[in-house]
Amino acid sequence: MGKRIAIVTDSTADLPPEAAQELGITVVPLTVNFGQQQYLDGVDLSSKDFYPLLAASSTLPTSSQPSPGQFQAVYKRLLRDYESIISIHISSGLSGTVNSALAAKEMVTGDIHVIDSKSISLGIGLIVLEAREMVEKGLGTKEIVASLEQVIKDTEVLFTLDTMEYLHKGGRIGKVAAIMGSLLNIKPIIRVVDGIYIPAAKVRRQDIALQEIVNQMQTLAAGKDIKRLVVAHGAAEEAAARLARQLQGAFGRGPDLFMSVGPVIGVHTGPGTVGAAMLLK
Repeated sequence: MGKRIAIVTDSTADLPPEAAQELGITVVPLTVNFGQQQYLDGVDLSSKDFYPLLAASSTLPTSSQPSPGQFQAVYKRLLRDYESIISIHISSGLSGTVNSALAAKEMVTGDIHVIDSKSISLGIGLIVLEAREMVEKGLGTKEIVASLEQVIKDTEVLFTLDTMEYLHKGGRIGKVAAIMGSLLNIKPIIRVVDGIYIPAAKVRRQDIALQEIVNQMQTLAAGKDIKRLVVAHGAAEEAAARLARQLQGAFGRGPDLFMSVGPVIGVHTGPGTVGAAMLLK
């Protein structure tokens, strides 16, 4: 045993594969199902290939979490080289992934800490990067796990959808059901709070939605510093680049990461999704 702490997450963190690899972060993929055809998120199916496939599909794809067995295999392998594991996953309010990881923990002998990020996509990515930085600084496992409670509270995620069709069909609507009234022309702004989606505003055009994300982030960040800032999109690179420029104007800094929303999150949010997340300090 040489190395101390392994960081594990799942593919819904939407970390660019090269970044995860470079930082030594282990990513456990969820599965995307197009009828009988199954794809491992980020392994067999990239964001680039997913959205054209979604557009061409006559049925809505579904997603499924990794099995406890998949996590068990990952944990066993890592514990051969590491003293402990910190495993950070998509909100338990949106997926059963945390439960699978917890079940696997019971099947393995070793120091494993499973953490509910209470977030999605770029929000999980921020929390994972922060955990990785704490490992680099030499903090102990218990100290990192305790610190992550505050990191989770200090992470804000806001995104806008081009259409609510996928969220509605996928049953992941949560409290956003309140704004289902006029599905057709609404561009909702959604905030992730305590691991579920809540409506933060609704507007009629994407450009107004992007500005509203910036406005709300300014309000949330008032009197605080931003430690990390990321922007993500699902097949909406131009709009995401516009949001990045607007954030640069508002905060005097651009995003640390510019990410693609991966297939599993994309199943529920659809094309045209644009969002930003920040870690406050």
